[in-house]
Amino acid sequence: MLSFVARRVLRIIPIAFCVVTALFFLFQLVPGDPALLIAGPMASQEEIAAIRHVIGLDQPIWVQYWDRISGLATGDFGYSLTFKGSPLPQVLARLPATLWLTAVSIVLTIVIGIPAGMLSALYRGRFLDNLMSVVVVGFLAIPNFCIGLLLIATLSVKLGWLPSYGFTDWRSVIMPAIALAARLIALVARMTRNIMIEELRKDYVRTARAKGLRRHTVVIRHVLRNALIPVVTIIGLQAGYLLGGAIVIERLFSWPGIGDLLINAVGLRDYALIQGITIIFVVGFLLINLATDLIYLAINPRLRHA
Repeated sequence: MLSFVARRVLRIIPIAFCVVTALFFLFQLVPGDPALLIAGPMASQEEIAAIRHVIGLDQPIWVQYWDRISGLATGDFGYSLTFKGSPLPQVLARLPATLWLTAVSIVLTIVIGIPAGMLSALYRGRFLDNLMSVVVVGFLAIPNFCIGLLLIATLSVKLGWLPSYGFTDWRSVIMPAIALAARLIALVARMTRNIMIEELRKDYVRTARAKGLRRHTVVIRHVLRNALIPVVTIIGLQAGYLLGGAIVIERLFSWPGIGDLLINAVGLRDYALIQGITIIFVVGFLLINLATDLIYLAINPRLRHA
C-alpha cells in the first residue's frame, strides 16, 4: 500500500513542474508590464525601472525562470499586486471555503446520483426510469450558473428560505453546492444506470438468484460492487473539474473561495496571484486523483499491482 501511494505521489512532482513551466512562459506572452501596474500611471520611468529591478523583471528570461522555480520550491509565490506581498496567505485563507463547497457537492453527487441510477436500472422502462431520464437530460442541458440563478430566484427571492450570497451559516452552502453538483449528479446517475443494466444481465446474477439470495443482496453486494469502479472513475475525474467549475458558481453566490479570488486577480492582471491559485488548483486535482486511486484499491485490491 505504501509503495503504491509513494508511486502516485511521485507522479505529482513532474506534473506540477510542467504546469509551473507552462504558466511562466504563458505569462511572458501576456502583454503589459507588471512594474507599471505596481507603480501606477503617474510614475516616472526611473520609478518603473527601479520596480522592475526589485521584482527581477530586468533579468534574462532564464534567470527569471530559475528564480520562479526555486522560489516556488521554498514557498515563495512572488509579489501580488492586490495584496502588496506574497499571495500564498490569501490563497490559503480562501481555500477552505472552496474545499467545503466542493466536498458538499461530491457528497450530494454520491448520495443522490448513485441511488438514482440504481433505481432507474432496477425499474427500467417504468415511470420512475422515465422520470429519472427527463431529470438527467435537464441537468445535462442546463448550465450550472442557470441552475444557480433559478435556485436564487425560487428559494431565496421568492420563498426566502435560503441566503443568496456570502457564507453566513450552513444554509449558505446548499444552493451553490446543488448548482455545482447538478451536472455531475446527472452524469453519475446515467452511468450507474447503464452499467448496472449490463451487470444485471450477466450469468453471475442469475446464479446468485438461483442459489436463493435475495434480490437486494445480489444488487448491493455483487452488482453495485462491480459497477462502482467506472462510477468512481467519473466521480474522481469530475471532482477535480469541480474546483474549476466553482469559479463561476462562487462569483454568482459571492462565495468567499479561491474561484472568486481568481476572477478578481484576472481583472487586476495580478500574475503572481493567478499563478498561485492555478498551482493550488492543479495540486488539488492531482490529490483528488490520488484519492480516487486509493478508493479503487478498497473496491478491487488487484489494482494494487497495476
